[in-house]
Amino acid sequence: MDASTAMGMFTAAGDALLIILDPTRLAILCFAAFLGVILGIVPGIGGLAGTALLLPFTFSMDPYTAFAFLLGLSATTSTGDPIPAILFGVPGGASSAATVLDGLPMARRGEAGRALSAAYMSSLMGGLFGAALLGLAVPILRPVMLFIGTPEMLAISILGLSMVAALSSSTPLRGLAAASIGIMISMIGSEPRTGTYRWTFENLYLWEGIPLVPITLGLFALPELCDMAIARQKLSSDQKYEVNKGIWQGARDCFEHWWLIMRCSWIGTALGAIPGIGGSVVDWVAYAHAARSVKGGQKTFGTGDVRGVIASESSNNAKEGGSLITTIAFGIPGTAGMAIILGAFLSQGLVPGPDMLARNLSITYSMVWSIALANIVGAGLCYLFSGQFAKIATLRYTLVLPMVASIIFIGAFEGSRQWGDLFALLCFGTVGWTMKRLRWPRAPLILGVVLGDTIERQLFISIRLYGADWLLHPIVAVILLIALYGILRPMIQSILKNRRRGVRGLRLGRPQFAPTDLFAVALLLALGYLLLHTIGWPYTTLLVPRIVTITAMAAVGLSLVNSVFTRGIVAEPSGSDDDEGQPLYMDSVGETGHLTNRQIGLRAAAFMGWMLAFLLSMATIGIVPTIAWFVIAYMRLEGRERWTLIMPMAIGLAGFVYIVFDQLLMIAWPRTYLGALFPALQAFVPTLR
Repeated sequence: MDASTAMGMFTAAGDALLIILDPTRLAILCFAAFLGVILGIVPGIGGLAGTALLLPFTFSMDPYTAFAFLLGLSATTSTGDPIPAILFGVPGGASSAATVLDGLPMARRGEAGRALSAAYMSSLMGGLFGAALLGLAVPILRPVMLFIGTPEMLAISILGLSMVAALSSSTPLRGLAAASIGIMISMIGSEPRTGTYRWTFENLYLWEGIPLVPITLGLFALPELCDMAIARQKLSSDQKYEVNKGIWQGARDCFEHWWLIMRCSWIGTALGAIPGIGGSVVDWVAYAHAARSVKGGQKTFGTGDVRGVIASESSNNAKEGGSLITTIAFGIPGTAGMAIILGAFLSQGLVPGPDMLARNLSITYSMVWSIALANIVGAGLCYLFSGQFAKIATLRYTLVLPMVASIIFIGAFEGSRQWGDLFALLCFGTVGWTMKRLRWPRAPLILGVVLGDTIERQLFISIRLYGADWLLHPIVAVILLIALYGILRPMIQSILKNRRRGVRGLRLGRPQFAPTDLFAVALLLALGYLLLHTIGWPYTTLLVPRIVTITAMAAVGLSLVNSVFTRGIVAEPSGSDDDEGQPLYMDSVGETGHLTNRQIGLRAAAFMGWMLAFLLSMATIGIVPTIAWFVIAYMRLEGRERWTLIMPMAIGLAGFVYIVFDQLLMIAWPRTYLGALFPALQAFVPTLR
C-alpha cells in the first residue's frame, strides 16, 4: 500500500467518524443500541426480527444514518443476550447458549453481578476488537476471501463441529452422534436440487424444515425452566457478593484475562467472516478453545468459571465485524442479520464490492465506527442497570418462571408463525431435558442444525467438482487431520496412560447394562428407520443424508458399546494437578441432587403439564388471555403467592405482550377455536382471532 492510498484511507476514516458523531446520527445510534439490548434480553426474538421489522424505516434516511441505525441495533443484541442466559439459563439468542454453562452456576452461587459484568466488558472488548479488525481488513479483503474455496469452507465447518463434539462429554462419540443428528434435522424438508421431500412424513409443517428458533429454545430454554420448577428454588440461594462488588470484580476479570479475550475475539471475527457459519457456532468454538487452552479449564468450565463467560461473550460481539467483511466485499452476507442489512445496501443504491472500498470508502468506515460506538453504548446501558438485573437472581421461581415461559412461547412462535413451531418447542424441550439428564451433549446438536445446510451444500459441490480429490487439498487435509485428532484424542490419551501403567490397549470390563442405555438403543432404532426411509430418493438427494445417518449410527453404536464395557471399571484417582485426560462436560447441570428420581419425574411431568395447558389454552382463547390466567394459576397453585403480587404481574405481563407484540410488532397470531365459533368476540378479546 503506497503512502497516498494510506493517507486516503485515514482521511476517509476520519471523515466517517465526524459524520457519525453528528448529534442527530449519534442519538439515533444510541436509540438503536438501546433497542438492541432490549431485543437481546427477550428470549427467541433477537436482533434478526428487530432488524427485519425496522428496515423499512431506514429507506428515507441517508446511508450513514441508515447503517448507524441498523448496525447499532444488530451489534448490541449480543450484549443483551447474556442477561437471560446468566440469570435464568435461557439464551436470549442462539449465540449466547454457551454462556449458560458458566453464567448460570455463577448466578446460583450469588455471583450474578460478577458474571453479568464479565459478559458486558468482554462483549465490549470483543466488539471493539472485531470493529478494529474490520477496519484493518478493508484493503486486503478480496485476495483473502478469494483464496477460500468450497472444500476449505467445508473443512472449517467440520472442524468447528468436531471441536465442540470432542469437548462435550466424557466420550466424544456422543458429541459426534449429536452433531450428526443435528445435521439430519437440518435436512428435513424440500431438497433444493430435486424438490424431493426428506423425512417430512407427509406433514405440511415439515416441508420447509424446522426453524432454528423453536429448536434452540426447546433444547436450551425449556430444560432450564423445567429444572427450576423441579428444584423449586430461587436462582441464587446464597448471595455471597454485593452486586456492586461483583460488578467491579467481573470487569477486573476481563482485564486479567485480556489475552483470552483477544484470542476468542479473533476466533469470532474469523468465523464471522465465513458465510454460513453464523453466530450460533462462534461462541461454542471459542468456548471449546478456551476450555482446552486455559489452565485448569477442563476441571472448572461448566461449573461457574468466569473465563467461560468471557470466552463466549467476547467472540459473540467480535463476529459482527467479521460478518460485515464478506457483506461489504462480495455482497455475501456472513449471517442472516447481514442478509437483511444487505437489503439496506440495495435500498440506498449501493453495490457491495470494489466501490465500497474505493468511491464509498467513507460509508464503509462509518459502518466500522457504528459497530464500535454501539458496543460502547450497549455496554454502558447494561452497566447502568446491572444492579437491577443482578437482583432478579434472588427471585423465587414462581415469580420468574411464568414470565419467562410466556416469552419463550412467543419467541418460538416467531420461527415461522405456525402452530408447528410450538409443537416443535415442546418436542425439543422434552428431548433437551432428557439429553441433559442423561448427560448427552446438546451443543453439538444445535451446531449440526445450524451448519447442516452449509455442510450438505459444500460436500455435494466438493464431490461433484473434485470427486475424492478434495480431501487432498493441502489446507483441507491439515484441517481435517486436526478435526480427526480432536475426536480420537481421548482414546489416544487413554491408550498412552494405560501403557504407562503397563496395560496394553484399552481397558475393558465385563459388560454391564443400565436403564440409561435404552436411550442409545432408541436412537439406533430411530436412525435405522430414517435410513430405510431414504430408499427411493434420487442419488443427489440421498448422498449426504445417508453419509450423515450412517455416521450417526456408528457413533451411537460405538458409544453404547463403550458404555457397556467400561461401566464396571473403577476409576483410579489421578492425584495430580494437571487436567490431562479429565473429561469436560460442556453443558449445564441442574440443581436437583437433593431429590429422588421419583420426585424429579413427577415434577418434570407436572411442568410439561403446565406447558401443554398453555398451548391448549392459546389455541382456544388466544395468547393474551392465556398469559393472564397462566400467571395467576401458576403463582397461586405452585407458590401460594399473595394476590396483591399475583394480579399486578398478570395484568402487567398480559398488557406488555398486547402492546409490544400485538399492537407494535403486529404479530399475526393463529386462529383460535373460540374465535372461530364466536367471531363477534374478536372485537372485545385481544388476540382472539
